[in-house]
Amino acid sequence: MSVSAESAVGHDELAVLKLLAFEGGLEGDVKISCSHLADRLNASNQTASRRLQRLESAGLLERDTVSDGQWVAITDDGEHTLHAEYEDYRRIFETASEIELDGTVTSGMGEGRHYISLPGYKRQFEDRLGYEPFPGTLNVDLRDDSVRRRSAIGSLEPVPIDGWEDEDRTYGPAVCHRAAVETADGDRYENAHIIAPERTHHDEDQLEVIAPDKLREELALEDDDHVTVYVGDRQ
Repeated sequence: MSVSAESAVGHDELAVLKLLAFEGGLEGDVKISCSHLADRLNASNQTASRRLQRLESAGLLERDTVSDGQWVAITDDGEHTLHAEYEDYRRIFETASEIELDGTVTSGMGEGRHYISLPGYKRQFEDRLGYEPFPGTLNVDLRDDSVRRRSAIGSLEPVPIDGWEDEDRTYGPAVCHRAAVETADGDRYENAHIIAPERTHHDEDQLEVIAPDKLREELALEDDDHVTVYVGDRQ
């Protein structure tokens, strides 16, 4: 979504997007008229039409106008926007401090072993996490719904890992959150943390987990195995 498109979408347009979701717009095309939408919004037909146009320009919905109305469907970007709103409200109203993320085990790029073993990080892990991590990370490809849910981690208190430097270069800071990893068979490893380095080749759909033990061996994991990562502390 372009910056100009984002700026055209405000709370009024998000209210329309939510109404369209209630009408079934997340499942596929739904037929709607501007007059019906205007009644729901307590606004004029012109206002309803303008808000639809802004949502379409921002790439949050697709429209096909016909003689007696229009067919609309919420796009993937639109669904992502609604999920982001949902996570914001969860952070306001929900008291649970554990976030459940689902994904599959994948092979990493080998960077975790190198960085975790560096002395500037290693000392902080021992002091702040209470253990020396196994030199390597468990890499998890998150499912789409968990990618969206991941934003809720921002409401949890992190364990900061400071940046540092040696004679050759500067190393960026990172944040850790307490985590547990559970397999599809129900085997669970409690004493782990997710780590999010400031400098990483991983996208939001990938999670890195560190622990004092090699998680692949402890949980008998292989690539493509399903795992659930619980981030935060249970109530």
